[in-house]
Amino acid sequence: MSLPLRTPQTSSSAEPPPWMLLGEGRVNNMTVKMPNQCFINGKFEDAENGKVYETINPTDGSVICKVSYASVGDVDRAVAAAKDAYYSGPWGRMNPRDRGSLLYKLADLMEEHQEELATIESIDSGAVYTLALKTHVGMSIQTFRYFAGWCDKIHGKTIPINQARPNRNLTFTRREPLGVCAIIIPWNYPLMMLAWKSAACLAAGNTLVLKPAQVTPLTALKFAELSVKAGIPKGVINILPGSGGMVGQRLSDHPDIRKLGFTGSTPIGKQIMKSNLKKVSLELGGKSPLIIFGDCDMDKAVRMGMSSVYFNKGENCIAAGRLFVEESVHDEFISRVVEELKKMKIGDPLDRSTDHGPQNHKAHLDKLLEYCEVGLKEGATLVYGGKQVERPGFFMEPTVFTNVEDHMFIAKEESFGPIMVVDVDGVLQRANDTEYGLASGVFTRDINKAMYVSERLDAGTVFVNTYNKTDVASPFGGFKQSGFGKDLGE
Repeated sequence: MSLPLRTPQTSSSAEPPPWMLLGEGRVNNMTVKMPNQCFINGKFEDAENGKVYETINPTDGSVICKVSYASVGDVDRAVAAAKDAYYSGPWGRMNPRDRGSLLYKLADLMEEHQEELATIESIDSGAVYTLALKTHVGMSIQTFRYFAGWCDKIHGKTIPINQARPNRNLTFTRREPLGVCAIIIPWNYPLMMLAWKSAACLAAGNTLVLKPAQVTPLTALKFAELSVKAGIPKGVINILPGSGGMVGQRLSDHPDIRKLGFTGSTPIGKQIMKSNLKKVSLELGGKSPLIIFGDCDMDKAVRMGMSSVYFNKGENCIAAGRLFVEESVHDEFISRVVEELKKMKIGDPLDRSTDHGPQNHKAHLDKLLEYCEVGLKEGATLVYGGKQVERPGFFMEPTVFTNVEDHMFIAKEESFGPIMVVDVDGVLQRANDTEYGLASGVFTRDINKAMYVSERLDAGTVFVNTYNKTDVASPFGGFKQSGFGKDLGE
């Protein structure tokens, strides 16, 4: 069974405020400047065909501003600029330590503008401002600083060889950049996904063309503006807002792209693989299991179990898609989760007291509501939530399902939303019975049990007595249909 695909919302009855059309104004008690054009070869410019689309504020459904809608011709110009910057510009000839200095400067500028970036992220993606500041923006800054430090530490080896006499021959290897890289990022962490993909790419000496998600382009374009201030040479970074079907497909097919990095759905990842011989890194879907044993620290299990599902409104690639709770503590766990959910404040993400903001866009909210309808029809028990919040915008109640059986749609498919799916007495075979293998978790006070289970969970990351703890120095990536290749780390 599958849910219908829907296109992102690109129009609204509400008109953007006049200042937004100019890209500058007061939001969140600060002045916000938002570029809204394509960024090609070091400057902002309209799309070649003059087309624009509206990016929507999920808090109230209003238009934020109109953004250039890149064409295939824009892709070709951006790739040509990136290729020229790599082969003929200063970037390819730059001393790695100098390249690192520029990336450090870029990170400093991101930190200087962190409140503005977090505000833009909140109004464009619905992320709660406090989370946007700490995670969406904060980890992006950390990522650029981490990889800036790697610039002058990328080197090969000297290798002695047989038959070296009388000339004492030897061989040496070099690690070289690939050239022009294409990066296609999702809408759940717009700036952080940009940082995870592009910082390593730039540190290695590559140039890039990046397509942000159509529904969340604004922090990527602000990042482009900061890259100019940092002194990144023209053509090294190019940003193209627009559709995946047009911009993403052309980037995937383009003969001058040497590597493509993609984070998104498994079906699109398969489509990319079919049309490519170039190097590809894919971070795809997830249905991460979380096993909670009866001997766990219940306070921590409730707190972190809720975070594993509801963090960033559930729009989180490693969100726990299915919880297996030992029968002896199942009822207590559910009752305590529901008690905490009733205290959760749903509202404007710019309000510092808000716990839970709107879903990213209307089509995604509609998909989540259908997901809950399917769960009910198949016989799962809806304990809490499952409905749209009665207020303007794209808000969904945090949701809890129990009595979920293995054959059910909600047991197998990723929701990518604030929906907790709970089963009783989970075992390893059932936890691994999914086509995905991005992340997983286990809660227990027994270290032997924790090690035994974590070694046998088929996932790229296993959290023990915690969840959502990623770090820039630790590699991140999945097994099975969750893709291949790693972000972050050496």
